[in-house]
Amino acid sequence: MTLRIGFVGLGHMGGPMAANLVKAGHAVTGYDLAPAARTLAASRGVVIADSAAAAVAEAEVVLTMLPAGRHVLELYGELTKAASGALFVDCSTIAVGDARVAADLARTAGHRAVDAPVSGGVPGAEAGSLTFMVGGSDGEFAEAEPVLAAMGRKVVHCGGPGAGQAAKICNNMILGVSMIAVSEAFVLGERLGLSHQALFDVASTASGQCWALTSNCPVPGPVPASPANRDYRAGFAAALMAKDLGLAADAATATGARLELGVRAAELYASFAEGAGGVLDFSAIVTGLREGGAA
Repeated sequence: MTLRIGFVGLGHMGGPMAANLVKAGHAVTGYDLAPAARTLAASRGVVIADSAAAAVAEAEVVLTMLPAGRHVLELYGELTKAASGALFVDCSTIAVGDARVAADLARTAGHRAVDAPVSGGVPGAEAGSLTFMVGGSDGEFAEAEPVLAAMGRKVVHCGGPGAGQAAKICNNMILGVSMIAVSEAFVLGERLGLSHQALFDVASTASGQCWALTSNCPVPGPVPASPANRDYRAGFAAALMAKDLGLAADAATATGARLELGVRAAELYASFAEGAGGVLDFSAIVTGLREGGAA
């Protein structure tokens, strides 16, 4: 079934996601503040509107992919003017509380809403192989699932409003801590005279095996497709990891959870992302750890 979809936020993630919706046969109208993002999306079949409000005016489904919670909340006040009964799907990574407020804004205006943050980065967005973590009612999830399936490989219903964001920040905390541990192991291995390949060959088939090692290895060589072989050109930028770990740390404070490693990882990534490291892939944290610049 062809749906009228409004998509706001056509950047590195949103642009290819919108393109995959076009490939699936949907009529997608989009908007982004950046002219370059609009131009690229138009080349992929997205109809470009003059504003965010215009992009969603006739939409049956409204998707947003924005940098932070404040952007989502600011925009939802305007986007809820969409056609009555639209389904709002926010794919941004934001605080659980902000996700619940956004859902309330949409529902108060007569719409339905789910939070559906993603995992898989730019490669997953391009390939249509993202994982979506969804928070909302059973009915809202059932309605959102086929739309999300056009952009991803796995769609998981995590619970009620905000549950998708809760799953996302917990998952990314695991990833951030894992990447630091893998990076520290390579730094120590260097000091002990181990080659990168030798350590990789052991750890990738032993108890140290994890995604941060085998798919996004932080040193050049062992995994040809990893950003380390492209001067750490970002797949998932360190600044975004710092943001996500900050959300986890804030959630820990709010709930009284004790996060010894999660909080320290947030501190390390925040420090690394303050400088030039922010635009690099999050695996570049190894350079800061090696040089002492992430302490």
